Amino acid sequence: MGARILVLSASVGAGHVRAAEAVEAAIKQTLLDAVVRHIDVLEMTNRLFRRIYGKLYLDLVNRAPHVLGYFYDMLDQPSRSGHNRSDRFRLALQKLNLGSFIKFLKRDEWDLVINTHFLPAEIISNLRKDKLIDLPQATVTTDFDTHRLWVNQPCDRYFTATKEGALYLQRWGVPAKDIFPTGIPVHPVFSEPKDRKALAAKHGVDAGKPIVLQLAGGFGVGPIEKLFEALTQVEVPTQFVSIAGKNEKLKKELEKMPVPARHRVKVMGFTKEIDELMQLADLVVSKPGGLTTSETLARGAVMVIVNPIPGQESRNSDYLLESGAAVKVNNLATLPYKVTQLLTDRDRLEALRANVRRIARPKAAFDVVAKSLELIQ
Repeated sequence: MGARILVLSASVGAGHVRAAEAVEAAIKQTLLDAVVRHIDVLEMTNRLFRRIYGKLYLDLVNRAPHVLGYFYDMLDQPSRSGHNRSDRFRLALQKLNLGSFIKFLKRDEWDLVINTHFLPAEIISNLRKDKLIDLPQATVTTDFDTHRLWVNQPCDRYFTATKEGALYLQRWGVPAKDIFPTGIPVHPVFSEPKDRKALAAKHGVDAGKPIVLQLAGGFGVGPIEKLFEALTQVEVPTQFVSIAGKNEKLKKELEKMPVPARHRVKVMGFTKEIDELMQLADLVVSKPGGLTTSETLARGAVMVIVNPIPGQESRNSDYLLESGAAVKVNNLATLPYKVTQLLTDRDRLEALRANVRRIARPKAAFDVVAKSLELIQ
């Protein structure tokens, strides 16, 4: 029997799960005889904790994003005494509500665990400190900057999106030899070459017009209707593809909205073919979540950043803008103008694309797997 590898995520938003699926797929392509299991640890807790930890996040994204930003910055600070009481309280609460997960770790034999969220990494590091398990673990960060909560020692490998993120982990005491700036793992399909004309025919879109892909995330949250309405005011005849995610109500609302005759529009619900739509797109209009951003970069499209969540997404936005790989829209009134300018200035658009290709890491999942397997080979 091959190596037994556990991939752990937490469904706080969709990105951590997508990163785990990318790592799982890369393991299966790298080690054909490996036994791989991906678990969302929030599926191994009670309904109340799952709602507080996962659903509350989405509620805040929709209704009070600046509250998220406040807590993001607050939790990224050391305590004055050097002993963070809130950390101890949080860990005790997590252990109380994740008893089934802890029993599972103690009961089953695994050779390696790879985390794409800090929740399981913190539990495992605590169990290792107490000598209750002896399980090598690696942690994959899923944004372009890092944060104190990702640091959970002992941990044998850390994987960051950037060198800057790696340096920040060192500031919290992680040895430089244990950190690898691989990029954020995206599913192997995002690195597979595909013919654009064939994809256009498959998805019924007009490849003769500029193609703009609007994303609403896996759960279809945010002011998507207002963004869609603003996009339809773009002056250049454009093919818009709008993805409503799992929000069926949003999909129906978008389908009913009036669109000027110069444009074509295709509205879709949740799809597993987002890599193909990104391959078609000239521009991707989206919040800059870590996974969405990495997937967009892998497919060579230019991102138009809208409504970044204060905290991790605003830092992702900073990275893209510093790299010259995106533009940012600060209000709806200027969205049609900025998109029109990009679509009519092909030299500027190509310069942005060149920077996208420079910073893209489509093979990051395989790099994460290769370095992780060194722990057991």
